[in-house]
Amino acid sequence: MSINVVYKTTARATGGRDGSAETTDGSFRVDLGVPKEMGGDGKGNNPEQLFAAGYSACFLGAMKFVAGEEKISIPADTHVQTTVGIGPRSDGGFGLEVAIEVSLPGMDRTKAAELVKKTEFVCPYANATKGNIKTVVTLI
Repeated sequence: MSINVVYKTTARATGGRDGSAETTDGSFRVDLGVPKEMGGDGKGNNPEQLFAAGYSACFLGAMKFVAGEEKISIPADTHVQTTVGIGPRSDGGFGLEVAIEVSLPGMDRTKAAELVKKTEFVCPYANATKGNIKTVVTLI
């Protein structure tokens, strides 16, 4: 499969989970910290938070794209909430799990479910994680 890349961005991290990360164009910078649950002080943001925010935004953007292609109007208060979990894997190393909750208030449930299913196919984050990360998508 080939991809016709239309946008690229580059970010650099220093110090690992206790450092910082920023885009090379200077438009984004974040101080990083280890969560208390993983032995840190809980200050700063962590990669899982950034991944959750990015996945939420990407999924909602893909859903808007699909809705536009299908001439479907989605509610203005639509939102996507993504929870990312991290922990040790049984075979060593660490792994992630993702839970996505999609809210399409007032939309016909059958149409909403169809839209979410199509979005899972279109969303680049969903495609990147498919088969690699346990992901559960729920229409709430």
